[in-house]
Amino acid sequence: MKSRKLSGIEVEMKDNIILIGFMGAGKTSVGQELSSRYGKMLVDTDCLIEEKAGMSISRIFADKGEAYFRQLETEVLTDLLERAGSTVISVGGGLPMREENRAILRELGEVIYLQVKPETVLERLKGDTTRPLLQGDHVEQKVKDLMDLRGPVYEEAAHRIVRVDKRSLKEIAEEIYGSGGQE
Repeated sequence: MKSRKLSGIEVEMKDNIILIGFMGAGKTSVGQELSSRYGKMLVDTDCLIEEKAGMSISRIFADKGEAYFRQLETEVLTDLLERAGSTVISVGGGLPMREENRAILRELGEVIYLQVKPETVLERLKGDTTRPLLQGDHVEQKVKDLMDLRGPVYEEAAHRIVRVDKRSLKEIAEEIYGSGGQE
């Protein structure tokens, strides 16, 4: 474990790398690159939620609602806090929106915000029907509105911000791992 000063207090941090950011920012792809390049285990919270619920995220939203899904996110994070070490953790785009989740994330390890422009998100998610929050009309405006809402929260949650637009997975992984003091 390494220590870091938060609000003037020295705290122990686990050696996990947590990737946060908007949908389409590349959290899963960057997580896979970090995992294969540096030999770290990769965990995706959305996959853990689907496993725990026994259904897809879109089905959870449709059958149980967003509030239920958000509670599952917190439960999965709490479980990871107990057992994850030297792991790359990719989290869903809305997970950091809960204050208690942001606190758990920061305790879980180094939080990296993969910052992306709306245009990049729209290009990457064109034709994707698996994102419950991006269904219906006016998708471009929904993306911009959600990014405006979530961006400041991601910044608050993160230890570091890494821009991902027009960069290769290799460049992003090297910036994250190389400058993060990870050993």
